[in-house]
Amino acid sequence: MKPYQHYSFDLWMTLIRSNPSFKPERAKLFHSRYNPLGKSVDEIIGIFQQVDLACNAINEQTGKDIDAEEMYLWVIMAINDYQLDSIAEIDPVALYQECEDLMWQHPPLLYGSNTLDILQKIKNQGNCSMSLLSNTGFVKGKTLRKILANLGIAQCLDFQLYSDEEGLSKPNPAFFQHMYQLALEKALEKGQERFSPQQVLHVGDNPRADFTGAQKQGMRALLINSNHLTIEHVMPD
Repeated sequence: MKPYQHYSFDLWMTLIRSNPSFKPERAKLFHSRYNPLGKSVDEIIGIFQQVDLACNAINEQTGKDIDAEEMYLWVIMAINDYQLDSIAEIDPVALYQECEDLMWQHPPLLYGSNTLDILQKIKNQGNCSMSLLSNTGFVKGKTLRKILANLGIAQCLDFQLYSDEEGLSKPNPAFFQHMYQLALEKALEKGQERFSPQQVLHVGDNPRADFTGAQKQGMRALLINSNHLTIEHVMPD
């Protein structure tokens, strides 16, 4: 693959993955606290998956962003067969903080053993910039920034863009264009010349949000991890 002026990356299932122990522990928390109907832990895990998939689909269709607190409240209502009074006394901000604290006990992992090494090699080229373009869900950008700093990914990135902070979700064209404009600003700050969208490579695992979304904006796109390709295919020949 040829070198590019800017490399943009998706996050979940591209650079990082959930800790296998986190989702079961989160389900146990909701099972013990918000479950008067006696649903099983496995049922609650399934509800989380359904809400996650539904919100992702809605965000991709509208190009907007459903807030993490709303998603957690949706889960609680689903556990309680959509009884509206099931969320009447819940503080959504405090609930999110509790789930974030639980995530720190079971933090996300690098997707692959070579993920950080590839990012560092791209950064060491010195003639390009690199960023993150991520749709968020149950985990907000403010939390992900701390996670990426701990994993060593943040140090490789020139900037990070999250759907909850921008109010935009991939494949919304405005989200990709915002990334492109920031990449141009970084290039000019470094004394480099302007470049076209074709000199931007966006890498992700989602065929619609990442691959097609980038291509429709005239950018190059690489689909990894959901097919036979890995992050190693990002490296210039």
